Amino acid sequence: MRRLFLWAARSQWLKARLPRLPFMQRAVRRFMPGETLEAALLAAAPLQAAGIGTMYTRLGENLESLAEADEVAAHYRQVLDEIAARGISGEISVKPTQLGLDHDEDRALAHLVSLAEHAATTGSYVWVDMEGSAYTEATLRLYERLRAAQPRTGICLQAYLRRTAGDIARLLPVDPAIRLVKGAYDEPATIAYRDKRQVDANYLGLAVSFLKDGRGRPIRLGLGTHDVDLIEQIASHVEPAGIGRDGFEVEMLYGIRTKEQYRLAKAGYRVQTLIAYGDAWYPWYMRRLAERPANVTFAIRSLLP
Repeated sequence: MRRLFLWAARSQWLKARLPRLPFMQRAVRRFMPGETLEAALLAAAPLQAAGIGTMYTRLGENLESLAEADEVAAHYRQVLDEIAARGISGEISVKPTQLGLDHDEDRALAHLVSLAEHAATTGSYVWVDMEGSAYTEATLRLYERLRAAQPRTGICLQAYLRRTAGDIARLLPVDPAIRLVKGAYDEPATIAYRDKRQVDANYLGLAVSFLKDGRGRPIRLGLGTHDVDLIEQIASHVEPAGIGRDGFEVEMLYGIRTKEQYRLAKAGYRVQTLIAYGDAWYPWYMRRLAERPANVTFAIRSLLP
């Protein structure tokens, strides 16, 4: 089932047709409040009231021109301004290919530096999202250069990649901020763990080691997972080392395990909700279905009248 949805995420034929169907448009609303920035920002109100922060990402990747990348960078500057104007505790997460990585790495870096500078003036933060394994090395290079100039920046790393432990060790000298996810692309077994138990075990080990190694240093860890049992395991492993529930963050998607997000925030965890928006949602949505069987169940229910 996972491979089927990941294949569907890559299919240009399906991408051109499925988003037009009403049931698909209904189903995707589970994971995003709307396609506009305004809808995404309005969704922050009840979360803010519960002490939950927000992170914003406009969907889209692999842009065709640098002119499009310039537009994306301008859009995210607007997002940062709106977050500040509305008094929202919010940050942004940007894919490198949205900023022109496919065309010019230095141009993509320049956009990231500019956004990070703007975020610093508004009290916000910039996260560099991770894409498929073909972009891992280039994204790490971008982040190393970015973090050296702008400390209010973080990077997403994927626990299912066999290289990630080495990548964390490589980044430790710059005291990184890391959002650790399990991984949502279809990667071969030569470079990625494909068994859920292996992925979970690696995730646990990476998170615990990073938190313990980073004690007393200005690191930041976001647990980008909806696996509450795994989150609580990590908390129990680091507690004896003096790292409390507020020593890291729990980062979940809008619309997924919402009750657990509120419960965890009430229990003393720092929680952030990632809110996606935009009209380029099809491949992102297919990857969400591939991640959890519960997401597939919801999608099937949306077919019913």
